[in-house]
Amino acid sequence: MPYFLCRLVSPRPSFPHDMTAAEAALMQEHASYWMGLVQDGTAVAFGPVFDAKGAWGLGLVEVHGESEAKALTAADPVVRANAGFGYEISPMPQLVLRQGLARQS
Repeated sequence: MPYFLCRLVSPRPSFPHDMTAAEAALMQEHASYWMGLVQDGTAVAFGPVFDAKGAWGLGLVEVHGESEAKALTAADPVVRANAGFGYEISPMPQLVLRQGLARQS
């Protein structure tokens, strides 16, 4: 199965350093959602990236195709809430995992 990098783009460059209480609650839902994807084997990894240009979220998923990756990101509570978050999805034709297992799609 192919892998996809799902980049969560936040509503502003200063996020998460100035998130509101409502956004903090929404991020809790977001983290729970992605933890579920890790537990069911869909997500390989997820977490925040503190880039100098602004923080963003990384989700790495193993799914059947891009449409499935799009469906997963569309179901994320931060996207469903229409709170200014969005995803950029990029296919990864090859991934080398820590234990040395290389996969090709």
